[in-house]
Amino acid sequence: MIINAETPNQPDVLSMLARLDAYCAALYPAESNHLLDVDALMRDDVLFLVARGVDGAAVGCAALVNRAGYGELKRMFVDETLRGRGTGRQLLEHIAMFARMAGLQVLRLETGIHQPEAIALYERFGFVRIAPFGDYRPDPLSLFMEMRL
Repeated sequence: MIINAETPNQPDVLSMLARLDAYCAALYPAESNHLLDVDALMRDDVLFLVARGVDGAAVGCAALVNRAGYGELKRMFVDETLRGRGTGRQLLEHIAMFARMAGLQVLRLETGIHQPEAIALYERFGFVRIAPFGDYRPDPLSLFMEMRL
């Protein structure tokens, strides 16, 4: 597997993001989904990573948004058929590496409570639960986490 910074507006990546959108929409109401659209993912303050398998197909993605004083993890996704093989952890390792290179000392994220595998991955990686941050408001369907770098 290879992980590189890429643009999200590629057909295979757009397909993956559409699957992520559908997955989130099936779990949460619209007001509890805090997804960045493709235009937002292409801004200068966003690093978008794509994991590709040996055949070149996109199998995962994650975005690092450089916020004032911290980095925010957004749009983390691994193809459903390939989960449990370490792709998510490798994406997190790359995000953390790029965040450190950018001088960030904290990574934060918001995720939904109905995603126990994602929550477990984040906790194993070193994220701890925190109160809402940034523009987020308390939401019984959201979980907020951070990791010091």
